Amino acid sequence: MTATRHFLTLNDLSSEEFRGIIARATELKKMQREGVSHPYYPNKVLAMIFAKASTRTRVSFEAGMAHFGGHAMFLSPSDTQLGRGEPIADSARVISSMVDLVMIRTFEHSDVEEFAAHSSVPVINGLTNDYHPCQLLADMQTWFENRGNISGRRVTWLGDGNNMCHSYINAAKLLDFELVIGCPEGYEPNSELLAANSDRVIIKHDANEAVANADLLVTDVWASMGQEDEQIERARAMAPFQLNGALLGKAKSDALYMHCLPAYRDKEITTELMANPETVIWQEAENRLHAQKALMEFLLEHSS
Repeated sequence: MTATRHFLTLNDLSSEEFRGIIARATELKKMQREGVSHPYYPNKVLAMIFAKASTRTRVSFEAGMAHFGGHAMFLSPSDTQLGRGEPIADSARVISSMVDLVMIRTFEHSDVEEFAAHSSVPVINGLTNDYHPCQLLADMQTWFENRGNISGRRVTWLGDGNNMCHSYINAAKLLDFELVIGCPEGYEPNSELLAANSDRVIIKHDANEAVANADLLVTDVWASMGQEDEQIERARAMAPFQLNGALLGKAKSDALYMHCLPAYRDKEITTELMANPETVIWQEAENRLHAQKALMEFLLEHSS
């Protein structure tokens, strides 16, 4: 019997597994584009627990399970006993006994870890305050589709050292690229994570230096969910790190740029770049669907 596999951070995958999921995502995308039906998992059920609001995560997982011939069930703390104080361990035991996969989008990463520790089926981190690994699957799929292997390339993260930044650090290790983090002082990512990856992660507090020779520029909102009261202060600090035409011009001439969305135009990224017909941001967003289908397939096939 195979042990249950979870996907709480990218480090739950080997480098080969990460690359394999990306390749499979592109295959599944081609199948959908060509109208090839792939109901591989009829009667399989995905429970989706949302403590944080979502557009792309909910639509992509729900649509993905429909394509597989299965069903996705939306659960919110306000509608379940999770919101009334039932221990996470108890909910995990009960929910996992009735479904085949669980996706959780919540605040504390420790909550996802606790749920997984008591779940009999694979648990997927749909986003926590610390990590957003599903988005990295889509981002890397987008890169591979447009530029091929990312090994040896330079990626620049612009803005807050947040959950997306943390997942980019993990991706740099697994896929062997250099990551430059351009952020204001005081907004660096987790120090322990930085120290553990010091061989391939560089911090720059000057935006122009951060983007020099970059193959890929990536940004995100300046204030994540739960940080709304810090918006004015953060906007002031992050302004020099706005992803705009001037900064993009200092990267490599064929550099790509990404944003996981939702985007606040003319804040962390300009309207000009969002509206550019050559942008891969919309391809990146769609790839959430295909990458997560490949992930769900991987977890179902590699778990008992």
